Amino acid sequence: MSDDQDKTPDLTKPAPDFEFRFDGSPSAASVRRDVAASSKIVEDEPSTHALTVLIPARNEELNIGGCMESLLRQTEPGFELGRHWYLLVIDDSSTDETFAIASKLAEGRDGVQVLRAEPLKSQRKGFTGKNAALWLGAQQQVAQTAKWLLFTDADTLHEPNSLHRAIVEAERHDVALLSYSPKQINANLAQRAVMPLIFSELASTYPPKKVSDPSSPIAAANGQFLLVRRQVYFDVGGHKAVAAEVLEDVALAQKVKRRHTIRFRYAAEAVSARMYRTTAEMVEGWTKNLALLFRNPLFMALIALLNFVLLLGLPLLPFVWPNLVYWQVLAIAILWLRVLVRYFGRVGRSNVPFMDRVLSIVALPMFALLLFRSWQKVKIARAVVWKGREYTT
Repeated sequence: MSDDQDKTPDLTKPAPDFEFRFDGSPSAASVRRDVAASSKIVEDEPSTHALTVLIPARNEELNIGGCMESLLRQTEPGFELGRHWYLLVIDDSSTDETFAIASKLAEGRDGVQVLRAEPLKSQRKGFTGKNAALWLGAQQQVAQTAKWLLFTDADTLHEPNSLHRAIVEAERHDVALLSYSPKQINANLAQRAVMPLIFSELASTYPPKKVSDPSSPIAAANGQFLLVRRQVYFDVGGHKAVAAEVLEDVALAQKVKRRHTIRFRYAAEAVSARMYRTTAEMVEGWTKNLALLFRNPLFMALIALLNFVLLLGLPLLPFVWPNLVYWQVLAIAILWLRVLVRYFGRVGRSNVPFMDRVLSIVALPMFALLLFRSWQKVKIARAVVWKGREYTT
C-alpha cells in the first residue's frame, strides 16, 4: 500500500465549504474566511503594556476577594503587575462590602485600581449595569494603552500563570478574541443536576469548533473570561456598542467575528467560576439568559420532559403491564438503551463528572420549567430582573 493510500483524514479539522455558489459568486463561508484573513490589526496608539484586566462587581462581597487574590498571584518574571499588566475593579453601585473589600486588597499595590461606576439613570434603556461599568473601565488610561483587555467576572478564580498563557495562546493562534468556558463550581445538588443540562445545550448550540472556525457564522463568548485585542475592542465599539444587551459577551463576539478570527474553548485548567451560591440565584440567573441563548426554548422544554418520561418511565412499563411478552420487553429495553445512550452522549458535552450527568436526569422537569419561565419573561413580559434591576429584552 502506498503512503498516500495509508493516510487517514484529519477529522479534527472542519470540513471544507464550497468556495463558490452555482452562479459563480463567492460563498458566505469563503467570504468570512477571506475577511478574517485580511483583517490585519493595526494599532492607532502603541501599547505600553501587555494586558489590563477589568472586573465589574455588583454586590460581590462573597466573591471579589477570592477573585482578586487569584489574579494578584498571576505576577511572574516578565509579567509583573504594575509594569506588564494592570487590574481594574469597577464597583457597580454595590450595596454590600464589595467596594471596601476590593479597596483593601488594592491598598499599597502598584497596578491595581478600584473605581466606582455612576448609578444608572435608567434601568430600562441605554446601558445595563455591567456594560456601563466595563465601558467606564475601558476609558481608563491603562485600558486604552494595553495590547490586550481581559473582561472577567467577580465570581471567577484564576489558576497561577493562566493570564500569560492565555495571551500566548491567543497570539499563537492569531486571534482577535479568546474566550474560555470555565470549570463550574456548584454549590448544591440542585446546581449539580441542572448545570450539566444547560451547559450541554450551550455546547450543542455554540459548538466551540464552529465558533473558532472562520468559515462558520456561529459566534459566542463567555463573559467570565473574554480576552480581546484592545484595538479590535474599540474598533467594534466595545461595550458601548452592546450597551443594552443582556448577553453582552455573545453580542461582542458576533461583532468581532464579522471582521476577525475568534477562539472559544473549555478551559478548566485556567479558570473556574461559582456562578450562583443558592438555588434561588440560579433560577433568577438562568431565567434572565435561557430564552436569549436558545432560539426555541419551548421546544427544548418539551424535549426535556419527553426525555424524562422515557428515561424513567420505560423501565417501569414491564412492571405496570406484567402481561407483556418477551419480545415486547426486549423492544422496550432496546428503546430505553437507545434513549439513554443518546442522552448521555449529549449531556457529556457539559464537561462535568459522570455522577452529575446521572443526577441531571431527575432535573429535566426543572430545566423545562426554567426554559418556560425564561420564555415567559424574555418573549412575553419583555423584561428580566438581575441583582435588583429590571432590564428590557
